[in-house]
Amino acid sequence: MSREKVKIACFDFTGCEGCQLAKVNLEDELVPLLNYVEFVQFREAMDPVSDDYKIAFVEGSISTEECVQRIRKIRKQADMLVTVGACSTHGGLQAMRNNRPLKEVQDEGYPGMNVDHLKSLPWSLPVSKVVKVDFAIPGCPMDKAEFVRVVQALLVGKTPPMPSYPVCVECKRNENECVYDLGYVCMGPITRAGCDARCPSVNSPCIGCRGLVEDLNEQAQKDVLEKHGLTPEDIIKKFRWFCAYPELEGKEEEIEAVLAQIPEED
Repeated sequence: MSREKVKIACFDFTGCEGCQLAKVNLEDELVPLLNYVEFVQFREAMDPVSDDYKIAFVEGSISTEECVQRIRKIRKQADMLVTVGACSTHGGLQAMRNNRPLKEVQDEGYPGMNVDHLKSLPWSLPVSKVVKVDFAIPGCPMDKAEFVRVVQALLVGKTPPMPSYPVCVECKRNENECVYDLGYVCMGPITRAGCDARCPSVNSPCIGCRGLVEDLNEQAQKDVLEKHGLTPEDIIKKFRWFCAYPELEGKEEEIEAVLAQIPEED
């Protein structure tokens, strides 16, 4: 007896679409999944087929009024919404503007141009600041193997696995030389694992694209920094590359007020 396939849709918002390309590049890994799922929207791979879907995978941050309207509509349709990548999960690189006035950023990015038509929000928001998110796959781009594991878990009704330990654990497992000893500033001690220490494994420092690890051992990080002549400020500055969402702390009421003024999509 054949089983009805689960309908899946992939959406992109403000970002580079690198996670969508990573999905396309799964190739052999996707083929077995197609026995159980049907993609009905996936802009990098196909023309839209249907607005009827059960699981929505969303990448990109929410940075315009149109983004807010679209993500609300997607949330209403989807039984489950999963954010994919640093932009949708943490605000992404574009969230570095969150601690600067919007007008200042626009004047710098579009000098002498009228940008009133953009209707930009004052901030680059993670999707979770606008609608309920059921699960998040971090990273820039997402880890392909992790994406497959998440889809497999969701299809059988299980909570997808997500490491709660730092990248340093994976580095030690891979017997990597610590990149601090190579003269780099690495975010591995405070960044959530799950990428198999992709960057440190090629002697490049972790840049924190997967966000903070749960139950952060702050003292351990401080000990590492002190050993290498660095300060917490050195780490905070680098952490803002991908995860500037802490800049939104204390602005919840202001954000809610702005979002409340945006009408629903017609």
